[in-house]
Formats: sequence, structure tokens, C-alpha cells
Amino acid sequence: MSTKNLKTIVIVGGGTAGWMTAAALAKTLGRRYDIRLVESDEIGTIGVGEATIPMIQRFNAVLEIDENEFIRETQGTFKLGIEFVDWGARGESYMHGFGRIGQDLGVLGFDKYWQKLSRQGGAAPLGAYTMSTSAAYAGKFMRPRADMPNSPLKDITYAYQFDAGLYARYLRRYAERLGVVRIEGRITQVAVNGESGFVEQLRLANEEHVSGDLFIDCSGFRGLLIEETLKAGYESWTRWLPCDRAAAVSSANVGAPPPFTRATARTAGWQWRIPLQHRTGNGHVYCSAHMSDDEACAVLLANLEGERQAEPRLLRFQAGVRREAWRKNVVAIGLSSGFMEPLESTSIHLIQTSIARLIEFMPDAGFDVRDIAAYNRMARQEYEWIRDFLILHYKQTRRDDSAFWRDCAAMPIPESLQQRIDLYEAHGRIIREGNELFTEVSWLQVMNGQGLRPQRHHPLADLLSDSALRDYLDDVRRVVAQCVNVMPTHADYIAQHCRAPAP
Repeated sequence: MSTKNLKTIVIVGGGTAGWMTAAALAKTLGRRYDIRLVESDEIGTIGVGEATIPMIQRFNAVLEIDENEFIRETQGTFKLGIEFVDWGARGESYMHGFGRIGQDLGVLGFDKYWQKLSRQGGAAPLGAYTMSTSAAYAGKFMRPRADMPNSPLKDITYAYQFDAGLYARYLRRYAERLGVVRIEGRITQVAVNGESGFVEQLRLANEEHVSGDLFIDCSGFRGLLIEETLKAGYESWTRWLPCDRAAAVSSANVGAPPPFTRATARTAGWQWRIPLQHRTGNGHVYCSAHMSDDEACAVLLANLEGERQAEPRLLRFQAGVRREAWRKNVVAIGLSSGFMEPLESTSIHLIQTSIARLIEFMPDAGFDVRDIAAYNRMARQEYEWIRDFLILHYKQTRRDDSAFWRDCAAMPIPESLQQRIDLYEAHGRIIREGNELFTEVSWLQVMNGQGLRPQRHHPLADLLSDSALRDYLDDVRRVVAQCVNVMPTHADYIAQHCRAPAP
């Protein structure tokens, strides 16, 4: 059978999702396809996804983006991890740092030895053995040194914090240089083929018609094509992730921007702080069943580090996943495909993986249902893995100072997450499932940071004598501290390589 390829790809909606999709498709597909993006200046974008995780470097590498230019154009900073304050219990904090922890020895990972010494009361906090965490708290940063193969400095893992609006504009310029055509207009009607059920055409308020073969829905929570038109359905996960509102506001910087994001637990949710070069992004994610909008805004504004720069913007959402991210000839990418609250900065990553998956499953004109089923199965599995990781933050808490936290601690959780918790409690074992996003060290840092402790240590850790165990951990800690000591400050590194012009 001959293959009849698609000719026209239409992206509905701009913002981060739309322009990431346009840029990536234009780069990887070349000009073999006619790529059009329809967006309206009348419709605002969410624009709060300003923090990322390290996998975004792969996206930039595919696009061959110059990192210094990218940081300057987006008023960006570097990110070594996420600090969680008051989550396990009030007064406690920990860092979910990027990259490796310590140095493996023999058949066991570093964490197994650390767990044994920690149970004996002889180990420092986990972050003392972690380059990213130690550097983040010291306000230090540098890119990894490939010329130092035997040093932890070669393993520095980082992501970015940037202005999402500037990022979308930067990618728009990039995509348009590669031939993507932007069409300005508000969509008033979606024409569907009566026989196949496929979307055929978009009709705009200015009476322009936009036809296509493959439509990509980046219209945000609304899901104009995937839901309003094709009724793909949405599965709510609010029984596990109860926060359903957010208030967002920017504030003036106070001092040099630190190289990490902060998530501080509040009485009915949590507050983010994302430092950029020119401002700080702040937001209060909360549960409307436990706090009113006015109360949430008051909490947000009372806990800003600098002077606010605008009135808070209110957002409503529902954690969950689209039952079919791909239906007929429509693929949902971004908020239209599902929503995981920004607790672990996964929103932009989910856009990135959806794009990569679409390229892997790029259809021909036949739109084979077997391809679509595989795409949807993989998309759902990815969301479920991230869902469980986020639930862990809420479930594994010792806070009982509010009804919200008492409800979180008592809620039933998915069996898949309970199995992970049980396994860790036995001997500190963590098993990464397939190609899930969060690695063993991510699970370790959150489980330990939230107060979960193994009942016993790994038996093979006893192959090392107690004195050798202490020397081993002390050496790792000393080397990490020495490396952090020689690193430049985050502010100095930005000033030297990628300082943005004043806005």
C-alpha cells in the first residue's frame, strides 16, 4: 500500500505550547509540511509556567538554540532544584536537587550507604552530598566542566527559570524564520466532516477559513478542538490533587536571584517563588474548598519578598488528564491534554514530550487507529507516573494544623504509589518504572524530605565497616563542599555570560 502524506498542519493557539510545537515541528520536519498557527490577540495566555526541569536542554539542543542568547531573550536564570518549605512538617525544608547524589561504591548506590549511617545518626543531611543542592543554597552556579572527568563539577545538572511570555515570543520568531505562518484571528466555528468526524476547517471572526489535515489543539484548558468539538472527555484527579485555584503576581527582586525555585506550603495549598533576572514570579496554589479567593490573594500578597508589580491574576483548573489526547485528526498538546499542578515544574516538560511523541507517531493521511491508541496509552502512562510523584508531596505529611493537611494525610492513594511507599519503608528501595520522568534520586529526595524513613537498611551496606562507611561519606561531603567553594556566584555567572538588557 502506498503512503499518502499529510500536507498541512494547523496549530490552534499560541503561548508556550503552541510556539514550542510550531518551532519543533518546523525544525524537524523542514518545509515538507505547510505549518500554520492560529491565535488571537484577544485571547490571553496563562503564562505562569516559568520554571523547568533539566530535560528542556534536550529541546533546546534539537532546535540548536544558543543558550546564552536564550537566557538573555527570556530574562532567564539557572535552576538547580526546588526547595520545599513546611511540607513534611512546619519548620522543615529540603531541596529536590537535580542530578546525581554522592558517589556510588561497589554494587550499591550512594543512598544505601547514606541510609545506613543516617539511621545511626552519623550522616549529614542528604543535600550535603549533592552538588546541585549544596550549590543552590550557596547561591553558586556554573555549567558542567567536561574537561574535569573525575570531578563532581562535570555532573552539574540544571534547568531554567524564565519569563513564559518572552519565551513564547522568542520561539515565535524562531518558528517564523523556518516558515511557520501565523494567522491572527478568533475562531468562531469548527467544521467537521459529517462522515469521518475529522476536523476539516476553522472559520475565523474575520470570515477567513483555515483548512488542514492534522490539527494540534494548544487552546489551553478550554480544549476547543479536542473537547468542545470532538468530546474526548476528561478524567479528574482532584480526589488526590485537591488544589484547583491559583493566584499569580510578579514582584520586584530583592537581592540577587537564587538558582532555585521555592515551594512553600500554606494552610490550604502552597506558594511558588520563581526568581528571574528582572522580577520574581509568585503564585499561591490552593484548594477552594478550604480557602476563598480573597483569602488566597491575601496570603500571597502577605508573603512576597519584594514589592508587587500588579494585581494578582486568578486561575481555575482541575488536575487530571484528557481521556484521549489524540482523537481523529486532532492532537492535544499542553493544557488541553491535561493538567498537573506546577509543584514539580512539569508543565513545559509535558509539552516537550507530547511533541516528541507526535513526531515519533507522525501520521499519514490514513490516521491509523493503532498508532493513535499507542500514543494515547503512552501519554496517559506518563501523566500517571507524574501524578503519583505529586501526590506523594501531599500524602506524606505530618502536618495537622489545618483541615486541608489533615485531609491530605488521610486520603486514600493509588495502589501504584502505595506500593512505592511500602517498598521504600522496608529497605529504602526505589524502583524506577520504565522510562518515567522522575528517577530514583528524585523519589529519594522527596520521600526522605517529607519524613519517610526505611525500617531497615540494605543488607549489602554491611559489607563496608562502620569506620570505612563514615570515611566514605565524609570524603564525598568534603569533595562536594570544595567544588561548590570554587564555583562563581549565580549572579556573577549570569553577568559574565548572559545578562539580559534592562526591560
